[in-house]
Amino acid sequence: MKISHLTAILALAAFASSCANRGIGPQGGPIDSIPPHIVKSIPENGVLNYKKKEIQLRFDEYIQLSNPSENILISPPQQKPAEITAVGKRIKVELQEDLKENMTYTIDFGEAIQDNNEKNPLKNYSFSFSTGEQIDSLAIYGTLIDAETLNPLSGIVVGFHSDLADSSVSTRPFDRIGRTNTDGEFSILNIHQGTYRLYALDDVSRDYVRQPGEGFAFCDSLIVPTVIVRSETDTIWKDSLQGDSTIHYADSIYTAEYYFYEPSDILLRLFREDKQHQYFQRIQRPERHRFTLAFSAPLRQMPELQALRLESDSFNQDSTWVDFTQHTLYQYSPNKDTLICWLTDSTVINMDSLRFALTYLKTDSTYTLVPQTDTLLAVFRQPQTTTKQKKKKQSTQEKEIHQAGKLVCNAKQDFHLADTLTISAPSPLSTYSQSGIHLHIKVDTLWQTLPFNLHATDSTYRKIQVLFDLKPATEYRLSIDSAALYDLWNAPFDQQSWTIKTRNLDTYATLKVHLEPYEPKAMLQLLDGKDVPVLTTPVPQEGFLFTNLLPGAYYMRIFIDNNGDGRWTTGDWSLHRQPEDVFYFPKKLNLRANWDFEETFHWKALPLLEQKPRALIPQPKKK
Repeated sequence: MKISHLTAILALAAFASSCANRGIGPQGGPIDSIPPHIVKSIPENGVLNYKKKEIQLRFDEYIQLSNPSENILISPPQQKPAEITAVGKRIKVELQEDLKENMTYTIDFGEAIQDNNEKNPLKNYSFSFSTGEQIDSLAIYGTLIDAETLNPLSGIVVGFHSDLADSSVSTRPFDRIGRTNTDGEFSILNIHQGTYRLYALDDVSRDYVRQPGEGFAFCDSLIVPTVIVRSETDTIWKDSLQGDSTIHYADSIYTAEYYFYEPSDILLRLFREDKQHQYFQRIQRPERHRFTLAFSAPLRQMPELQALRLESDSFNQDSTWVDFTQHTLYQYSPNKDTLICWLTDSTVINMDSLRFALTYLKTDSTYTLVPQTDTLLAVFRQPQTTTKQKKKKQSTQEKEIHQAGKLVCNAKQDFHLADTLTISAPSPLSTYSQSGIHLHIKVDTLWQTLPFNLHATDSTYRKIQVLFDLKPATEYRLSIDSAALYDLWNAPFDQQSWTIKTRNLDTYATLKVHLEPYEPKAMLQLLDGKDVPVLTTPVPQEGFLFTNLLPGAYYMRIFIDNNGDGRWTTGDWSLHRQPEDVFYFPKKLNLRANWDFEETFHWKALPLLEQKPRALIPQPKKK
């Protein structure tokens, strides 16, 4: 009995120990890192004279498909998407279109095929078959980048046409296609011998036909795919033991053939044409004294407004009707895609509804601007209020309309020497008097009057710049007398004042840049860490000096301003014009306060794909 009790206690102790220590015993082995392997395909890869629309692939383990609509590409492109399913260890592809005679079909799976457990992808697997007597075997390779930023572009369709007419890219699908990977690299396989026009297309419509507004790239030269066969002769050596030494002797000589497909270094630059559909979008009247007209693109010509009577006015002969367009001030938004209409007459302002005809330029299907007239109604809807609030609102309505509000100034401590002191008003100004605006500079402990000029940045005088020479480490005071400025409804602004203090010179850096070789059409851009231009300037032959730069990390690029408009210009397919060339300085510039820097921009020293610093290239998101 004692022995049996002892045995039971030892068994329980051993069991408890094994439960507490999970690290002991089998742990399931190493993590599976091997992708699925194809054990059989029906038909065989590369089969000839295949007329069926179904392909089956069988694997050595259970598999799944990851985002097949984006990862799997069929060439020639299919207008009716194929049905692709994965069940267990098998993938079935069913084409939905009739097969073409003597055509090589390629199904590129990308990284869509994965195992079930660890999702290890079977990379770069493609299946091909021919409906004729041979498999077309030529191929081309290249890279696609964004024309302005030089960033590689992924998921973009690259295709070609054997029809060399310009219209083919806009009238029928590509003959064969490929798709760019995360590095912007692309390949088009199983090409028939011939001459082609090559394009890239951000195919939002997924019809493999260029549509207006889609990103586009084209190759200037015709593409003639070729293969170069190179033979290399080598010797197989064997060892032989003779006594205590080893003797090497030639056993046989063999010749290996290597195939190189050309062209293999195509570079395409994707751009979006500076063509936008121009049409009217919406009307809004957020306040009684203004309404806005929003358009889809910047306006090239001022629209015309013609006031119309309301239906109620046409039956009421005693009603007082006012042509509000005679009492309206028009202002563009900064990018000119919105027209702000400021109402100046109190009678018009108190009208809840304003009916008018709007005539503007609208683009047709060919991007030609044609006149278009719409009848619109600008309605102001009062917010829902209680009876008490409504009476209070009615008693103060006229006073609120004529309330000038507050002026805003960008004055602050640590004022940047490169900035401009600016006054902004909440509404247009009717008049302003420079005699009521005062600028003082602090000398020791005393304020002294300082001369200045005023400059309105637009015709409505909503923003006024105060122009004078800023000195470093200096304190200024800007003050505005009461009634020095009046708003559009002749209500005066109250007295206000602001003070600023400029930064010390030793808080800035300077940078001088030379171009090598010198290019008179080059425009130099200083970029921040997000690839956004901070400053844009032409470069004289002796170089350009950037002054008053805040310390930090900067980058540089140039673009060749062929049309001389001072800005980067995109491409135009109708003119066969490529976008203006862009070149990046390959290093980051770490500018330190109170330091002078000098750099020479050798903009042709490196191939274009090796120029842009990797810190500026967006990294693909991890799946």
